[in-house]
Amino acid sequence: MMSSMRVYIRPPRPSDERQYSEAVVRSADHLSPWNPVEPDGFPDLLRRQGPTLRTFMVFDQEDDGLVGRVNVANIVRARFRNGALGYDSYVPYAGTGRMTEGLRLIVDRCFSGGPDGLGLHRLEINVQPENARSLAMAKRLGFRHEGFSPRMLYLNDAWRDHERFALTAEEWPGLG
Repeated sequence: MMSSMRVYIRPPRPSDERQYSEAVVRSADHLSPWNPVEPDGFPDLLRRQGPTLRTFMVFDQEDDGLVGRVNVANIVRARFRNGALGYDSYVPYAGTGRMTEGLRLIVDRCFSGGPDGLGLHRLEINVQPENARSLAMAKRLGFRHEGFSPRMLYLNDAWRDHERFALTAEEWPGLG
């Protein structure tokens, strides 16, 4: 378990299901413009964990509240060593900077080797152009804008455009 001043991260556990469901329900208005709201999706998320998907939960250090969830999806090894970050922050922690702290820990974990790291070289973040908070998050973390992908993901009953951002291990200050 890695920690920072206000948050810590760890993989999801079956015992997190109730807290996850409550956080998603509480945050439905915050999440619904950008992602499906699936408070009952936790068992499926646990089942899907494996070589191409790793999920990290972000918790508040002080009250152990669930700050957010980050998926490292579409993990490809060999010469690419790439993954795509997707994240949801939960009320009441959204907008407090805790999710940024959690993502910094997760990016460190993604770029690190060894038994706890994912050993990736490149990470992507894809954000819907209207999602100002997630766009700001990608930029705050130092991801560079790489382009625009029309109709990239099918979300909430429609194909959604996305802005593409990326970062390589050499660009990440946490490894310096």
